This record gives sequence, structure tokens and C-alpha cells, in this order.
Amino acid sequence: MSISEDERSYLIESVLIRKRLTEIRVRMDRVANAWTVDNYEDLLGFYIDILPRVMRTERCTIYIIEMGTDKICSMLGTGLDKKQIQPPRKGSIAGEVISTGVPIIRNNLDKQHGFHTEVDAQTGFITRNTVCVPIKSLAGYGVTGAIQILNKKGRKKAFKDDQKDILEKESEWDSFSQQDLEMLEQVAHFLSMSIESIILNQEIIRISSQLNFEVERFDKEYFRDTPFIAESSAMKDVLEMVKLVCNTPVNVLLQGENGTGKELIARLIHKGSERRDKSLVAVNCAAIPENLMESEFFGYEKGAFTGADQRKKGRFEEANGGTLLLDEVADMPAIIQPKFLRAIQEGEGCRLGGNKVIKYDLRIICATNKDLRTEIKKGRFREDLFFRLFSVEIQIPPLRERKEDIIPLAMSFLEELSKKFNKKLAGFSPEVLNLFEAFHWPGNIRQLRREVERLIALTPSGEMIFIDKCSPELQKSCEAQIQCREPSTLSIPEQVKILETSLIGKALKEAGGNLAQTSRLLGITRQGLYKKLKRYQIKNHSK
Repeated sequence: MSISEDERSYLIESVLIRKRLTEIRVRMDRVANAWTVDNYEDLLGFYIDILPRVMRTERCTIYIIEMGTDKICSMLGTGLDKKQIQPPRKGSIAGEVISTGVPIIRNNLDKQHGFHTEVDAQTGFITRNTVCVPIKSLAGYGVTGAIQILNKKGRKKAFKDDQKDILEKESEWDSFSQQDLEMLEQVAHFLSMSIESIILNQEIIRISSQLNFEVERFDKEYFRDTPFIAESSAMKDVLEMVKLVCNTPVNVLLQGENGTGKELIARLIHKGSERRDKSLVAVNCAAIPENLMESEFFGYEKGAFTGADQRKKGRFEEANGGTLLLDEVADMPAIIQPKFLRAIQEGEGCRLGGNKVIKYDLRIICATNKDLRTEIKKGRFREDLFFRLFSVEIQIPPLRERKEDIIPLAMSFLEELSKKFNKKLAGFSPEVLNLFEAFHWPGNIRQLRREVERLIALTPSGEMIFIDKCSPELQKSCEAQIQCREPSTLSIPEQVKILETSLIGKALKEAGGNLAQTSRLLGITRQGLYKKLKRYQIKNHSK
């Protein structure tokens, strides 16, 4: 089939855009990996290690404000061993310094009756005295964090013992002075460079991951620009469930046939949730080779295996703070399911080739066209993972069960694709619309969109779309409908037999010979189906 000059231009432009996006993503990945967050953390670790020695203190802690939030977190600290503490804005020294931008010296804290700091409550550590100064952004974004030193040690003094030997004794604790504060402020100035670099690096990695996601999604445009249409009561019920689960932090399972719009529903849930500003990372579990599944989800360190020339984040990390969409989750290999279960259960995991535990904070939405309970019975899916993956199940009806949506969807596709091809048509003929409503659409919305795209491409500009331009599959359906309207006999029992035999045959084929599913499609009991198979002597050739 030939394409117009406009269509050719659109395709060329799409390829060029994709190429530019890929080039930008690759460059950003190189920048992000050239000087990683770990490098900066090593530099901060140097401060944490050296400052207590230089300033004769027991501890040192560096705090930053998490980007996009008002939360204060410890980045690194003496004796914390990667444990993160979160001092509040009110009621903590670090919180007060960050909120006001004014440094603080506090001595003799342990002698104040009943006094204890919020950090002490989290760490079990006793703060006797402290100096805390703000870390101010060099780029003019105000206070980005704070550095705090605790418990200044006493100086060594010479004295003579009974044998008149000169010995040195260290007094237990000393007080902080203004000179200590000024020295720590100088350190904070240099620290601000590292803090700004860490924040910038994290943002580069986030943008790079998002850009990578957009490049991967570039060719999958079926539902991206499609307005959500719900004229049918079946889809209105689905929308009501979506509204209920949007702001409830539960994992969701979307079940439905291919092409019903499961991914669009997942995006609606994500956009309606509190995680809307973070990424929705979509992964097709059926498209990932089994031997790459672990590295895809958990990432890997440089040198973890042959070809791993740089560190790579896994999908769990990419979705951190946002939503992870597991499409075709029923096809997840059994070998990865135990590790997957632990990652969901504990909210953490490690990259391949590394032992650093990475925390995950994400919402999981699963989608499948298979019955997971059947997969469990067949031993292909773990039951414990099934119960961990979701709390709410939403069934997306096939297009044939939401006929009120067919014409609005077709009109929407016509408008969207006509703009895409810069082509004006007179619309659908009544016969085409009737055929659309009568057709069973085994490929659901995806098939309807493809059909409309075909009709727009084959119909000359300014003309109406007629049945002769429809695909062979729809034209055969039209012929079958005409034959049904012209019965060879007026006998009602004979016509009932013809109709029931035809419907049973179609349902058997669609259900792949599964009698339980066939009976559900026909809306009758399994016993009723057995009786009709026997009465009409229908053989199940679909098994």
C-alpha cells in the first residue's frame, strides 16, 4: 500500500525526533555516570571522618533537604552506618538552623533537666554540646542543608603524680566557642559545592531515566493521545473504581484482553495519585529475556558481568517515588519471582555485582490478559507473590461488551488521525458505523484504531468512508450478517439452532476450547453448554 507525501514526511520526522531523543539520552547517561553520587558521598565521607579529629569532637552529621519536599534527612554521619535520621523542622537543632539560616552553639545540654534532642531519641546518643551551621546554596536557592558537630572533647593537661613523673590527663568534655562556629561555617561553604553537585547529579539521573522511558515509549502511541471514553455502564463502573483507588496507596491488578486499554487505566491511576509528579515506569514482563530479567529490574554495578562497562539502575530504582507498571505480569519467569517477592515485601534490593541495599518506595500496578489464579494452579505463578502484588483487582471489559463506546471511540480516532495525516474526510457512512457496532473486535480498542487509520489512509480527501474500504475481516463479518438476515427457512427452532451453533462455535474459538471460559462468554452455565454441545453435536476442535 502506497503512502502519501504527508504521511511520508510524518514518518521521516518521527524517525529524526527519535534519533535526537536517543542522542540526548546517551549524552545525559554519560554525564550522570562520569561523576556519580557515590563519588560525592566519598567526598562527604572525608569531611565526616576528618572533622571530628580536627575539631576534637565526638561526632559529625551532614543533613540535606530532600529535593521537592520539606523533609530533612541525614546524608552521612559518624556512627550512623547508613542509618538515616530525620530531624523535624520544629523541635530539633538541625531543623531550626535549616529553617532560619542562623547558626547555633549550645553548651551544657546534658545538664539541662529533662532535655534530650530529637536526634538523640532516634540514635540513642547523648548530646552534651553542639555547633550546627547552615549549608547555603551557591546558586541562590537558600539553605540546602546543615552540618552539625557534637560533644567537644577536653584538652590534655600536664601534671605530676606522687613520683613526680610528668603525665598528661585529658579532661572529659570542653565547650564550643565562637571560633569553632566560624571554622565550621568555612567548612559549610566548601560543602555547599558538593551538596549542589549531588542534587544536580541526582536530577540529571532522574531526567535521563525519564528521557530513556520516553524514548522507549515513542513508538507506542495507541493510547497516549486518546481521550478516555466511557459512555457504557461497564466503563463507568471501571472509572468509579479508578477514582476510589487513585489516592489510596494500594497496589492494583488490571485484568482484561489485549488492547482493552489497561495501560491507559494505569496512567489514569498514576496521574490521579499523590505520585503524579514522579515517573510511571512501564515494563513488559513478556518482552524481557529470562537471563536479563534480574539485571533489568534490579540494575547492575560496573563489572558485574561481561559487557557491564558502567553502572545501570534497575526498574525498581527508576520508579522510586512513583509507579511501576508490570505489563503481562503473568509471563514473569518463575526463576525471578522469589527475588521479586522479597523486593516487594522488604521494599529493598541490591544491584547485580553489588551489596549496597537500595530502598524502594513505589506503587505497583500489574496488568495481564491471563487468569492469575489459573496460572497459580498450573504452578507457573507463585501464590505468595500473587497476594503481595495487589490489593484491588479491576476487570477491564472487552470492546464487544461496551458497544456504547464503539462509535464515540471511532469518531475520536477519526478526528485525531485526520489531524495526524492532515486529511479532511466527510466522515463515516451509516453502514460503516452499523458494522462497527455489530463487529466483535477481537483486538479491542487497538484493532478499532488500526481500522480507522486504514480507512483514513485509503479514502480520498473530502469523501465519505464506505464499507468497501474496510479490512477483509470486517467485510466478511458484513457478509455473514447479510446471510443471517436472509434465512433459508422460516422455522423458528431451526433459526435458533443456526444462531446458537454459530455463537457457540465463535465462543469456543475465542476461548481456545476452554469450556469454562466459553460458558462465561455465552452467559450460560457450564452444564447448559454441555447440553447444547450434545444436542447440536458440536465438537470442540479448538482444544
